[in-house]
Amino acid sequence: MSDLRDAIIVGSGPAGYTAAIYLGRAGFKPLVIAGALTPGGQLVNTTEVENFPGFPDGVMGPELMDNMQRQAEKFGAEIIWDDVVSVSNDDATGVKTVRVDLGDVFETRALIIATGSEYRKLGIPGEAEYSGKGVSYCATCDGFFFRDKPIIVVGGGDSAFTEADFLSRFGSSVTLIHRRSEFRASQILVERAQQNPKITIITDSVVEEILGDDNGAQSVNIRNVITGEIGTIAANGIFVAIGHSPATTFIDGIVQRDAAGYIQVDGASTRTSTAGIFAAGDCVDSIYRQAISAAGMGCRAALDAQAYLEQ
Repeated sequence: MSDLRDAIIVGSGPAGYTAAIYLGRAGFKPLVIAGALTPGGQLVNTTEVENFPGFPDGVMGPELMDNMQRQAEKFGAEIIWDDVVSVSNDDATGVKTVRVDLGDVFETRALIIATGSEYRKLGIPGEAEYSGKGVSYCATCDGFFFRDKPIIVVGGGDSAFTEADFLSRFGSSVTLIHRRSEFRASQILVERAQQNPKITIITDSVVEEILGDDNGAQSVNIRNVITGEIGTIAANGIFVAIGHSPATTFIDGIVQRDAAGYIQVDGASTRTSTAGIFAAGDCVDSIYRQAISAAGMGCRAALDAQAYLEQ
């Protein structure tokens, strides 16, 4: 059985929920397919958000996303907790068919993709073996388990420095390892880490292997990319923060994507290469990847979808 909707939104981060708020207020009663494992996007794994407008004292990431969800539901959005496995488009009718993991099938006139991005992995020996046994991609989720233990953070962007600062509350020490001597992170975050006595920063180095035993991860082997020198650092917690990959494989062949998998849109709009399909948030934005810019793009996607539906 299929269920025809005016609008379906895939994704439940700031872009998805903002689109749902706007379409709900416009009377379209959108269906939000929020995801089964990580509904709410990456902000549900974030502690304090200091740079979202309207919260001068900051706001916890999960609280912000709960508020967005309640606001979307207030204006008539329906939310289901499932994952989309495929999308097809009927060129003749313009109807899009969305299939979810549990087997339900939905049809819609307008589709907004706001699936964000996924954690990128190192792809080194020991990473998969010790995943959940020392290797983590979410400091908020797992930091508590490494109280008074040595921790390593891999990365050089905002996420890596934010996680290092957060993890310093728990670990006996935090060592941040970055493959270059310069950082992508905001200067204020770099300075905060440099002034934290529990954080040590190692540059021009990469983690080559994660070592451990039946009790979990115990150390990492690192290599200096300039000198070639090999070293070993004790670590029970290894937090990987090296970026993200757009969660767009399910839409492959339906809309145009770039070489990295990000959905391509028409100029400043959110229109994709397929009429009636729109995209917003981190599945489009490979540069800024901020909650506020994702929310703004979600607004634009809703307005673009509304214009399409009214035509």
